[in-house]
Amino acid sequence: MAINYAKWFKRNATPQNKKIPRSKQRKNSAGGYAWEITDWQRLDRFLILGAEGGTYQIGEQKLAEQNHDAIIRCIVADGVRAVNRIVEISDSGRAPKNDPAIFALALAATHGNDVTRAEALAVLPKVCRIGTHLFHFAEYVNAMRGWGRGLRKAVARWYNQRDADKLALQVVKYQQRDRWSHRDLLRLAHPVAATPAHDAVYRWVQSGKDGLGAREVTRRVRFREQTVAYDAVAKMPHLIEGFEKAKRVTGKKEILKVIQDYDLPREAIPTQWLGETAVWDALLERMPMTAMIRNLGKMTSIGLVGPFTDAARQIEKRLSDKVALRKARVHPLAVLMAHKIYSQGLGHKGGLNWKPVPKIVDALDDAFYATFGNVKPTGQPLLLALDVSGSMGWSYLAGSSLSAREASAAMALITAATEPNHEMVAFTATSGGFGGQWGSGGGLTPVDISPRMRLADVLKRIDTLPMGGTDCALPMVWALKANLNVSAFVVYTDSETWAGKIHPTQALRKYRQRVGNAKLAVVGMTSNGFSIADPNDRGMLDIVGFDTTAPAVLADFVKA
Repeated sequence: MAINYAKWFKRNATPQNKKIPRSKQRKNSAGGYAWEITDWQRLDRFLILGAEGGTYQIGEQKLAEQNHDAIIRCIVADGVRAVNRIVEISDSGRAPKNDPAIFALALAATHGNDVTRAEALAVLPKVCRIGTHLFHFAEYVNAMRGWGRGLRKAVARWYNQRDADKLALQVVKYQQRDRWSHRDLLRLAHPVAATPAHDAVYRWVQSGKDGLGAREVTRRVRFREQTVAYDAVAKMPHLIEGFEKAKRVTGKKEILKVIQDYDLPREAIPTQWLGETAVWDALLERMPMTAMIRNLGKMTSIGLVGPFTDAARQIEKRLSDKVALRKARVHPLAVLMAHKIYSQGLGHKGGLNWKPVPKIVDALDDAFYATFGNVKPTGQPLLLALDVSGSMGWSYLAGSSLSAREASAAMALITAATEPNHEMVAFTATSGGFGGQWGSGGGLTPVDISPRMRLADVLKRIDTLPMGGTDCALPMVWALKANLNVSAFVVYTDSETWAGKIHPTQALRKYRQRVGNAKLAVVGMTSNGFSIADPNDRGMLDIVGFDTTAPAVLADFVKA
C-alpha cells in the first residue's frame, strides 16, 4: 500500500497542533502553533493590558517575566524609541492602568544606556503624574538599581517643577503607597526648594504630619538623615491648612465649612465623617471625574444618589460630557467596571450594597461609548467573532474582575455601534477539539447582543455561553460554508488556538479563493506573545484589545 506523504505537509489545511510547513510559527502556551509578535508589539500589549493576574495558560509571574525580557530587548535595541512609546501610551490615557508604563520606565532608567537613562528620568513627570505613580516608580527602581545622582535629581525635579499649590494637593491626597511616603522621597532626593512656598510644603511633610505621624516607615533602602537649612519662610499652602483643620473638627457643620472653604478632596477628610450624606454632597460639587465614577456605589448606599435627586442629575450631566471624560483620561475599562459593579448593587469586595439608580446605569452606558471617541463607519460587511473558549473565561483584563471573554464582547460593541453592516458571532472548539459541540455551525453561533442593550445585560449574556477549546479558524470556516460576503473578520481572542483541523490563516486564504478577498484583524485580549495573524500578510493586522485607539485603527485598516 502506497504512503500518501503529502498528508503530512499540506500548506492549505494543517491541524493547529502542528506547524504550517515552512512557516515561522512557534508553539503557543496551549500547545497549538501561532505567530510570535515582535518585541515592539509586545511592548504595546504590556503597556495597555499589563500582566496582572496572568492568563489561563500562563501564571502571573511567568507572564511578567516574558514581558520584562521583551521590554529590555526593546530598550537595548532603541532605548529612546521605547521611552517615547511609554510616554505616548501613558500620557494619552490609552491604557486602563498606568502601572505597566511606570514599570517599563523603571526598566529604561535601569537597563538603558546613558542616553536612554537620561531620557527616562527626564520624562518622569509625564508618566508619573500623581504621587501614587511616583511611589510605584520608587518601588520598582529601588528593586533594580541604586539611588544615584541622576535618579535623585529626577525625583527632586518632580517636586520642584510643580506649582506649590498643586504640590500641596499631591502630598495631601496621595500620602503613601508601596511602603513609600513623600517624607522618604524628600529625604532621598533632598531638593533645594524652588520657592518659599515649596519650602513650606517640604518642612510640613518632613515634620511628621503627612498622615504617618512620628513613626518611621520601614525601608529597604538606607540613607543618612539630611539637615536642610531654610533661608525663607512662607505661609503654608491653603489646602494643607485646611487638611490640618479637618483633623481637629468636632461637628458636622464645622467639617462642611472646612470642605467648602478649603476645597478639600475626599482623601483629606477624616474617616469618621465619610458616612455622612452631607459630607459627600459637599465633596461631589468638586469631585474629579474618576473619583466620582469610583464612588457611585458609596454615594448611592448612603442615600445621596437616588431617583429624582440633585446629585443623580449632576452625575448624569457630568457623565454625558465627552470633553470632560477625555480631559480626565477616563478609560473605557474603568467605566465598564464601574457599570458592572454599580449595576449589580454590590461592592467588588462585598462591603457595600445599594439599589442602582436606572438613569445612572444608562449614563454609564453612554459614557462607555463616549470614552472611545468618534469613529467613522466603514460601511463594509464585518464579521465580529468573539472567542468564548475556556482560556478567555479564565483570563482577566488589567487586573480587573472582567474576564477577557466579557471584555471582548464590550470591545466588539464599540464597532457594532458604529458599523451598521455587521454580524456578531461567538465561537469555541467542536467535539473534535475536545470542547464539546454546541450551538449551530459546529462550534460557532450568532450572538444576540447589540449596542441597544445595557452593558450589564450583554455581560450576563456572554457569561451564559458554554466554554470549550480554542479554534480561531471557525469564523472563516463558517463564513465560507454560508457563502457570506465579508470584507473583514475581526477576531477577539487570546490567540491560544490549538483545537482546529485547519489554521486560521489557511481558512482565511480558502475563503479568499472561493468567496472574495477579505482582511483579518486580530484583537489581542491578553499580553502574551502570540497572534493568529500572519505578519507577512498585509491583509492581516494585530491590534491591542481595549486600546482606546483600537476602533479607529480597525476602521482605517478595513478602509485601506
